[in-house]
Amino acid sequence: MEPFTRVTGILAPLDRVNVDTDQIIPKQFLKRIERTGFGPFLFYDWRQNGDFILDRPAYLGASVLVTGANFGCGSSREHAPWSLLEAGFRVVIAPSFGDIFKSNSFRCGLLPVELPGAAVRTLIDRALQEPGMEITIDLESTEITIPQRGGGPGWGVRFSIDSFFRECLLNGWDEVALTLRHETEIARYEAARSTELPAIA
Repeated sequence: MEPFTRVTGILAPLDRVNVDTDQIIPKQFLKRIERTGFGPFLFYDWRQNGDFILDRPAYLGASVLVTGANFGCGSSREHAPWSLLEAGFRVVIAPSFGDIFKSNSFRCGLLPVELPGAAVRTLIDRALQEPGMEITIDLESTEITIPQRGGGPGWGVRFSIDSFFRECLLNGWDEVALTLRHETEIARYEAARSTELPAIA
């Protein structure tokens, strides 16, 4: 997993609440056996009308998504954060997330940031009023900042994050990497176990 320390990129607004995982990536695209190739299917159904906000030129290449409460609710599917990552997003900001989506995101390297509703509303409005605006998310300092731009005011806020998931993201540790950090202890345990608990024929 790629380490996450700091991201500066375009902020894209998705002004909707209760976006579920089937809306993030519809079920018909979950049959692939690889972990790649899901980016083109992100928000697939909404993109069919030709006027989906994330397809507007100003938001193309965005790496930060700001959206409404309860993002990622619904059924568990790692494909949801996979599709967001493959579409270029590294961060999703919302007032709240579906619990399983939030956990899956951390484990896949996508940073879910929870902010108060008023702060999220400010970000959505700024992104709509200033298309192409850049934002910085610094995981080391747990700060979000928007620089002054064209006479517009700068903006900043701190966010909180579970210390374990923060350490994993900063170091790029997925579950395999976490396990391998204890490879010596595991080998020692298995060697002792094989003599104390011989296999039954």
